[in-house]
Amino acid sequence: MTVELHLPDLPEVPISLGPASTAPPRARLPWHLRLRDLLSAYLPLLLMTLLALFTWWLVKNTPAAAPAGDEPPPRSDPDYTMAQFALERFDAAGRLKVRIEGAQMRHYPDTDRIEVDGVQIRAIAPDGRVTLASARRALSNGDGSEVQLLGGAHVTSTDAGGAPVEMSGEFLHAFLVSERVRSHLPVQVNVGGNDVRAAGLDYDHGARKLELKGPVRAVFPAAPAARK
Repeated sequence: MTVELHLPDLPEVPISLGPASTAPPRARLPWHLRLRDLLSAYLPLLLMTLLALFTWWLVKNTPAAAPAGDEPPPRSDPDYTMAQFALERFDAAGRLKVRIEGAQMRHYPDTDRIEVDGVQIRAIAPDGRVTLASARRALSNGDGSEVQLLGGAHVTSTDAGGAPVEMSGEFLHAFLVSERVRSHLPVQVNVGGNDVRAAGLDYDHGARKLELKGPVRAVFPAAPAARK
């Protein structure tokens, strides 16, 4: 005997091979947060680039080093000044050779020159002879052995047992060590009461020589009348 069974149709059931992804889509970050993340990622590279650019600019604009042994040029303006001063120079034995004083002094390092206003000079020779000089302004070398007297210049050179020689003019060039005085401008000289005016002079105290440049005009006092 044959038995037939008729089963009802069953609905189709989907077969899943794994768990289905149910994560929601990621939300888009605000712009300022995205900018922060971008800067965090590229900030080291940006800093390295800025450092390289700054190093290049620094090298390009740094002045080249002076060659070894070269010194900067001396200054042409005064490096120091003094007011109401007195400058003295002594010889090896400690004897005073020259004393320079004035209202104000300025030292110029480029030429090692001294400029003095209201100058008064006293120079003493090894044998004790004294030379006095004055002027409204003077230019002197560093050791005071050579002085240019400018404006109202006056020099008096004394000699043991002899009459002093006085020289005046707007310019006198005094060499205190060699005891010489020169001028290319008009001068007035007084020796033993005799007044002489000339266009210039060259006086050598050591050689006892006075050379006057013409034209020369002299005034000699009359000799006293001889007594009967």
